[in-house]
Amino acid sequence: MVKPLPALYLAMQFGIQAANYPFTADDMDNLQLPAALRPYTHKLFGLTISPERLAAIREERRENSRYASLRQCRIEIAEVEALFRQNKINYLNTTNYSVEEISAKVIDTMGLKRRIF
Repeated sequence: MVKPLPALYLAMQFGIQAANYPFTADDMDNLQLPAALRPYTHKLFGLTISPERLAAIREERRENSRYASLRQCRIEIAEVEALFRQNKINYLNTTNYSVEEISAKVIDTMGLKRRIF
């Protein structure tokens, strides 16, 4: 079973408007916060994963590729976490958390309130 993205879970369960912005391979060439997101850094919350788990996921997509190598995953995770720290964006390594736990941590850290439908 595939877990829903935390943004979808937050919207469906709590009425919180959230969006997912995944960093792609193209972003990694010159990693910086996209201009469209810069005015909203106070609203951003980053999610990361352990390099080992990311490599395992990628290995299923592209077996024995540089993209799936543990070295590449370590580099990318380190760069993204550095970007979050540089921009003072709270973030969480989600490797060992369920979508419910991730959502609870986001709500608590960001001081969000549940919206009633």
